[in-house]
Amino acid sequence: MATTEATQSQGLSIASWANAITTGRLLLSPVMFWAIPNHQRGAWIACFLWFVLCFSDFIDGYVARRRGPTAAGAFLDPLADKVLILGAMFTLVSTDVFWVVPVIVIAARELIISVYRVLVSGKGISVPASQLAKYKTFAQQLAVGFALLPWTALDATWLWKGLLWTAVALALISGAQYLNQARKPQ
Repeated sequence: MATTEATQSQGLSIASWANAITTGRLLLSPVMFWAIPNHQRGAWIACFLWFVLCFSDFIDGYVARRRGPTAAGAFLDPLADKVLILGAMFTLVSTDVFWVVPVIVIAARELIISVYRVLVSGKGISVPASQLAKYKTFAQQLAVGFALLPWTALDATWLWKGLLWTAVALALISGAQYLNQARKPQ
């Protein structure tokens, strides 16, 4: 009986509303990359789609907190964030909107921290996102959003470039915090 309940519980933990929203965000990411224009003037459809996908990240987090997080969600949500944000950033690099250096720095940080999380999860240690890392994600979302918004794409490049470099700073600081925490005895 206990095995059946555990199996049912695991099935329910995968099939949750929050995980469905996260999976939708992950599956719609290629559509987002396709919607990013091949020019630097921005595009309303890309900006709208970006807003919807970023807002869905907030919604799935809200639903997960209300109904309880799942192990699948703990894996899927950061994966969807990384695919969406880094994919959009590299697409903007390919269209000469974003400079490659800040995007490489952010991508390297994400890779290092993701590997760290996988390694410590094997020891049963969970590494939830820090508040600073959440601010980093928000700065990244805003940088991409303002680079896609036709009103700011060309006329306020200082805004999205500043947000991009803010995201780089937050990525480095939060990454250093994670690695510094790793050095402390558990």
